[in-house]
Amino acid sequence: MGDSDWKMAEAWTLEEAIANIQQTEDLGKRYYAAWWFGRFRVQDDRALAALLDALKDEADRSPDGGYPLRRNAAKALGKLNNPNVVEPLIGCLDSEDYYVRESAAQSLELLKDERSISPLRKMLVGGIEAAVLKEGKPHFVQPYEAIIEALGAMCATEAIADIQVFLEHDAEKIRYATLRAMYQLTGKAIYAEQLIDALGGDTLQLRRSALMDLGAVGYVPAGPAIANTLAENSLKLISLKGVLEAHLNRTNSKLDAEGDNLLQLMDSLL
Repeated sequence: MGDSDWKMAEAWTLEEAIANIQQTEDLGKRYYAAWWFGRFRVQDDRALAALLDALKDEADRSPDGGYPLRRNAAKALGKLNNPNVVEPLIGCLDSEDYYVRESAAQSLELLKDERSISPLRKMLVGGIEAAVLKEGKPHFVQPYEAIIEALGAMCATEAIADIQVFLEHDAEKIRYATLRAMYQLTGKAIYAEQLIDALGGDTLQLRRSALMDLGAVGYVPAGPAIANTLAENSLKLISLKGVLEAHLNRTNSKLDAEGDNLLQLMDSLL
């Protein structure tokens, strides 16, 4: 499916999306139906059942043996805010497909259910010695960024020792995810300050990652550095929006001087 197919899928009705995920002839339509349910955060028992069933799909296979429909279903389920999907997503953490495991960890981060803490911690067993590239693949043996970010978002302080060792990992994005989680779990500014330093990195991709991490943790002192990062204004605005929202949560939605400064930084990027 190309761009026109994306637009066509976005215009589906609920009944069309349900019909498309249940049919078996056009795997592309099933794939985009799963995306549709997540995109519109559909609260419908039929959609929920179809997505849970899609987690066991065997028909949609990629050339490398992965499961595209399962990946999209796992992503969508995290957006439904339904505690009944936690256990099925935890089951996906044992999938042979790296990207299914990654999607499941990202969805569990959104759901923030304590039941997922222990299974996620188990995926970090072995520390950085075990965190190597999968043979013949462009990714590591586990989706470490997603796992660490999920544990940080869930305030899983019992996982601090499991996570902290990844500060020494060779991969910058894994280190950034670790800095993000360590700040969330300890509140120590030293971790957020290192993410600010990462905004001056040599590659745009890494600067983008640091922007998203600082937005996720809501570190107010990072505001000026975020606004001045050599990256797209759209991403800087997303990051600053995250910082502002976190700040307003801490001030019970009262706009103080720090919040006003963040708004001014955002205005300067428009």
